[in-house]
Amino acid sequence: MPKPGIEGHVSRSFEAVRDAFAENFTRRNELGGACCIYHRGAKVVDLWGGVRDFATGEPWEEDTMVVVHSATKGMAAMVMALANSRGLLDYDERVCTYWPEFGQAGKEQTTVRQLLGHQAGLFAFDEPVDVAVIADLDRLAAVMARQHPAWEPGERQAYHAITLGFYEGELVRRIDPGHRSLGRFFADEIAAPLGIDFYIGLPEAIPNARLATLQPPGMWKMLTGMGLPLMLKAMNRRSVLYRSLIANPGTTFYLDPQRVVVRNLEVPSGGGVGTARAIGKAYGVFANGGAELGLRPETIAALMAPPTPSRHGFFDECFGAPARFSLGFMKPGESFPNDHPGVFGAPGAGGSMGYADPEAGIGYGYVTSRMGTALLGDPRDLALRDAMYASIAAVA
Repeated sequence: MPKPGIEGHVSRSFEAVRDAFAENFTRRNELGGACCIYHRGAKVVDLWGGVRDFATGEPWEEDTMVVVHSATKGMAAMVMALANSRGLLDYDERVCTYWPEFGQAGKEQTTVRQLLGHQAGLFAFDEPVDVAVIADLDRLAAVMARQHPAWEPGERQAYHAITLGFYEGELVRRIDPGHRSLGRFFADEIAAPLGIDFYIGLPEAIPNARLATLQPPGMWKMLTGMGLPLMLKAMNRRSVLYRSLIANPGTTFYLDPQRVVVRNLEVPSGGGVGTARAIGKAYGVFANGGAELGLRPETIAALMAPPTPSRHGFFDECFGAPARFSLGFMKPGESFPNDHPGVFGAPGAGGSMGYADPEAGIGYGYVTSRMGTALLGDPRDLALRDAMYASIAAVA
């Protein structure tokens, strides 16, 4: 079977991005993937190539979608931003103002900003949470309302790997006049107006043939990529990392061996499925003022603003290292290097990435079918971003 090649186009002056994308396959062990970049509202890079299914060798097509894990968090944060622009949500208001049942068990003073900044101490569930609970939004809401925080809200930071999206989802149901789920709100108010292929809750109608399957890293690559200390945390059932990322329900329950992804199940922190083109376009809209969605300048300014640290700073109890979060997005810092402080976005486990750079007018999306293990930026993604900024600087 011939090796699938690279397809798509780049605008003049962005040829370096095409070269970097090609080198991902020849030098950085890429299997299949796509990259899309919008600059000042224009699509300047739209590339795809390689293999969407390791087992069959089927090629990555123009409309191939893939699970992007935590890059989904950025798309969910867009929903919260749109709600803020519409006056439905104040980032500095207490969560229980919108969701009265939340105001118990030590969560009474938790603000929306603290929750979205991973500072609410709600990174794990004490009660059992499985697919049946997640599929029943009323039942899930009751579990979340009863949850005790691990510490006083705002005291420390710990990555809410899966739980964050569920809390966001219930907030959306409470503040939306139509009481839609977060996935439905995203579909109606962001995906449909922008004409993008991204789903938080994949419909039954999407065939497997449109989906890339993920090729996970082997144990040796995980050990060398993540490092022994993090691997030990992952095996410690009492660690914050284990409770946030691995257990109850963990981060793989939304994958299905037969159907690639569990259908009609909303996991706003990790189960999003889409194209690089969708991610790049959505962030491109946010990077350039968001007029297409009716975003207010005040909301964009809030997303660009520096993050607010916990009382113990930006040290993340899950990762064991600093990380900066604000309003549902990741911000530039040690774990997300970028020279422009106004950037906001979200990386996903394995290498996917999406972000907006309002200073440069960039909306960026990268997705892959071969999961990497790098914690401080996947080499494939970093190579594409470096080429992108070099291209922009060359024509400035």
